[in-house]
Amino acid sequence: MTGGTIGVTDAAVQATGAAVQATDAAVQATGTGNGTLATGPAALGPATVRALEAVGLDVSDVVRVVRAALDEDFRYGADVTSAATVAGRTVTADVVAREAGVVAGLPVALAVFDLLADYRGGAASPHGPGRAATASALVADGTRLVPGDAVLRVSGDAVVVLGAERTILNFVTHLSGIASATREWADALAGTEAVVRDTRKTLPGLRSLEKYAVRCGGGENHRMGLGDAALVKDNHVAAAGGIAAAVRAVRAAAPPGLVIEVECDSVAQVSEALEAGARFILLDNMPVPVLREAVAVARAYEGVRLEASGRLRVANAREVASTGVDYLSVGSLTHSSRALDLGLDYSGAS
Repeated sequence: MTGGTIGVTDAAVQATGAAVQATDAAVQATGTGNGTLATGPAALGPATVRALEAVGLDVSDVVRVVRAALDEDFRYGADVTSAATVAGRTVTADVVAREAGVVAGLPVALAVFDLLADYRGGAASPHGPGRAATASALVADGTRLVPGDAVLRVSGDAVVVLGAERTILNFVTHLSGIASATREWADALAGTEAVVRDTRKTLPGLRSLEKYAVRCGGGENHRMGLGDAALVKDNHVAAAGGIAAAVRAVRAAAPPGLVIEVECDSVAQVSEALEAGARFILLDNMPVPVLREAVAVARAYEGVRLEASGRLRVANAREVASTGVDYLSVGSLTHSSRALDLGLDYSGAS
């Protein structure tokens, strides 16, 4: 942290015991953040709900994820360090980019501040003017950043701000890292007909947020779970006795209109899948010349969508797109993107 400093006063030291006891009592009363605490839109202020809904995030899912994060920080008791050093102080601080990238997760950061009151004894409600700290986004998710850009401003009770700092940075740096990596792929594909897509290779519990970050970076989402689309992979083919048998079995069991995609690793398999009626083909680990051959075969059928997967790098993205595929499937967007470097800089304290 840089910028202004937060001083230690005798009053703060004297208040430490009471502050710690109050927070401990809050933690004990809330258990681990579940129990009787609200888990949907009622847990958040109206402005935060609107911000989450405006970007297509499920409010109840965000509340669940943020509560889980706060549970980890407060399960052992109060923020003793902050209570001992900054009780009774107020601060203003900005979340600032340390490097270029694309920001994502700011509405989630707002939810952190709304929910933090539940872990401090409920002294301040996120729904009214009594909030101990406020946060406001300075830019929209999906904005390109350069070093020094401020993306979020927080102000209020120093204990609250410090209690929220690591949680908001964990969310925003992680999601911004995914958005930044996705934007690199999207920029590489600009001017082609292909789009970068993610996979289900996400961290447990964070899928909806990570896939949201992909959208912030200019990518598209593959299926969210196992039931919103069918993907026939090699193990399904082996178990069913062949691609045609697997496609027939899935079509018989699937709800009407469900997208059925078939993974193929050879041109022969592509032909078999198309003859079986599949119209969404995943071309797995094919060299570019083989991709071109597979695309030529598939385009003889009406309404076929093609997705390349495996052996993909930003450096060869345009070459792969030039084969005529519709999508590039990139699991590393969510399973390997590094966090974007952002930090909380204090601009004032009293």
